[in-house]
Order: sequence, then structure tokens, then C-alpha cells
Amino acid sequence: MLMKCLPAAILITGLSYIFLIPEEPLIIKILFKVLPMLLILLYTRTNVGRRGRYQSLILLGLFFCMLGDGLLIWFVIGLSAFLIGHLFYISAFFGRWNFSWLRFATILPISIYSTWISHEIVHSLIEKGEHNLIIPVICYVTVISLMGWAAFMTGNAAAIIGGLLFMISDSILSWNKFIDDVAFSGPLIMLTYYAAQFCIANSIRRKPSFHVSRGLKSERPIQ
Repeated sequence: MLMKCLPAAILITGLSYIFLIPEEPLIIKILFKVLPMLLILLYTRTNVGRRGRYQSLILLGLFFCMLGDGLLIWFVIGLSAFLIGHLFYISAFFGRWNFSWLRFATILPISIYSTWISHEIVHSLIEKGEHNLIIPVICYVTVISLMGWAAFMTGNAAAIIGGLLFMISDSILSWNKFIDDVAFSGPLIMLTYYAAQFCIANSIRRKPSFHVSRGLKSERPIQ
């Protein structure tokens, strides 16, 4: 019964935070921002039968991202929490490495995109004189790009969608914060963010992989 109710509760609390909760008082805004992540953590935990390395790492990643949600008012501290969360995701995804040349090749467009957006952000930070943010931002873009590629290399549909949505969410956030205003940035950032975390949470299930031709797909089983 709990499992059936949790996805609906995650959806309702997420949409409530995005569209209904006012900016002030700040403490209420933060609590409602964290609540959907807390429910996603609970949903993930109830999905886990026998907890293995992958499941534990995903739970830790979700936990540190939840901390990042609450601490992002102190930008570098919140960014650091998210970075740690992504490192747990990367470790989990590489632990389920499921090689195919087609998925491996996604490293090229991801690298090109991350290099381009890093250049745009750094250029904007230099213009604004915010040199202290250059290294943290470059580190974060690098790590989330690696996370997105690692998600592809699992061959797990939920992980891949989650990784892509996370990259989209952070791209909108970064562009809006450092470069130029993005229309409807708030709803777009949080909708893609919560969806990304929910998909990553669902990757703990042994769902079918994205299949490619036998000539491209490794026969190595998922760990």
C-alpha cells in the first residue's frame, strides 16, 4: 500500500513546492523543497529488497542531493553536497558497467556540450568578477557530465533518463544564474530535477536495458 501511495505523494509535494509554496518565509520554502526528496529516499528504501552496493550508493547519492537542496542558499556548500551526491551516483553507475560502442560514443557529444557550457559560464563569471566560483563550477560541470555518461554506460533506461534530466536541470539552472534569464526557469529546473531523481531511484530495479544490435552490445551481464 505504501509503495502505491509514495509516487503520488512525491508528485503532489513536488508540484506543490514548484507552483504553490511562496518564497517567504524561507524556512517553509526549504522544507517543502526537501520534502519530495525525502519521499523519494523513502520510496527507494522500500524498493530495496536485499541491499547491495548499487542500492547503497544510490541511497547515499539521493541523501547528499537532498542536503544540497537545503544548503543551496549557501551556494558553494550546496554545490559541494550535490557534487558528493554525483560521485556516489558515478560509483554506482560504473559498478553496473554494461559496455556497448554506441553508448560509449556518447562521451563525445557530452564532452563537447560540457566544454561549451563551461566556457560560457566561465566567461560570464570573469565579466562579473566572480573569479572565486570558476573552479567550483568547472568541477561541478565535469562531475555531472561524467555522471550523465556513466548513466549511459549502465544500459539501464531509468538511469539514462535520470542522468539526462539531471544534466538538463543543472544546465537551465547554470544558464539562468550565471549567463542570462531563462523563461520559466524555476518550474523547468525543479520539474526536471525531481523527475531525474525519481528515475535514478527507479534504476535500482532490474529493468530491461536499452538494447542495441548484437554487433555493438557486450554480452557481459549487469553486476
